[in-house]
Amino acid sequence: MKIFQCGFCNHPLYFENVQCESCGHLSGYRDADLKMLTFNPANSKFVADGENKGYKYCKNKTYEICNWVLDENDEAEFCSACQLNRTIPNLAEAENFDKWRNLEIAKHRLVYQLHKIGLELPSKLAEKRGLCFDFVAKQNNPNLMTGHADGVITILLSEADSVLREQTRRQLREPYRTLIGHLRHEVGHYFWDQLIFTKQDELNQFRQVFGDERENYSFALQNYYANGAPANWQLSFISKYAASHPWEDWAETWAHYLHIMDMVETAYFFNLQVAPNDMQQKMNTTATFDPYTKNDFDAVINTCVPLSFAMNSINRAMGIPDVYPFVISPLVVEKMRFIHKLLLPFRVLI
Repeated sequence: MKIFQCGFCNHPLYFENVQCESCGHLSGYRDADLKMLTFNPANSKFVADGENKGYKYCKNKTYEICNWVLDENDEAEFCSACQLNRTIPNLAEAENFDKWRNLEIAKHRLVYQLHKIGLELPSKLAEKRGLCFDFVAKQNNPNLMTGHADGVITILLSEADSVLREQTRRQLREPYRTLIGHLRHEVGHYFWDQLIFTKQDELNQFRQVFGDERENYSFALQNYYANGAPANWQLSFISKYAASHPWEDWAETWAHYLHIMDMVETAYFFNLQVAPNDMQQKMNTTATFDPYTKNDFDAVINTCVPLSFAMNSINRAMGIPDVYPFVISPLVVEKMRFIHKLLLPFRVLI
């Protein structure tokens, strides 16, 4: 993600900030141009610093889970990210607030990234082909699971509990399990429907790269859970679960593509450089470009690999798990390259 600054004092701001920690000006994110606006709290009118235009916060600012702003004359009460919510947790239960806030932080970061790619995100509440989110508690319903179906992304509230999420990660022997990872994976299923399924050329190319999705999905998952991933799965897949079916391979690869793009974008805005002492030249890199402006995916992956190795090494020095515990094989790079090429026509540079 890009770096944001206060429009009044230039102090750096996090994406989730509602106020500048230096000067006290209020802050709010405008998604139309991916910009953080700031506002003098002493002014009666909500006018952005350096502008002569009024704004209002998204209605969910009331619950301290959104800092996005809309034009003051906009008829909508919710921002473009919060308009995607179909079901939110029961707020009568106090413990649900923190879980919902964690879910929204991840979802808003996802929406930022998809907007930067240039992908449309119509709300399913307004359009049949659109997208929406159900953030729900399981409530002893064994059939209720995190997943995607026809544009509806369901995320169990328990995934926002870091303790329970870690227990699940260990039980399933997963190297990585996060809220942003879940959201990126599930939205991948939605965009398979939008970008692949309805377009014959893209569908044919998909089958060449990922395999034939007409393979029985239920049987494939049953086989995966009964027998696990095939031997040497690392040569062809980004994760064990990706080996279960071409649809899951696509969703897992899509999620990791988004991970990598976000990683390199953040490194670019911080001008990060990796130049280890006493190492081969191939481990040297400097994040000199915004990956969303690059046609050549090889440049992105060649920047990502040394960065992730350096970050993993720092984490290990602190005694915490790798930030990116995955090895990206040449065949997985080909799959990511397919996704990158597929998304190039949507790119809108802001």
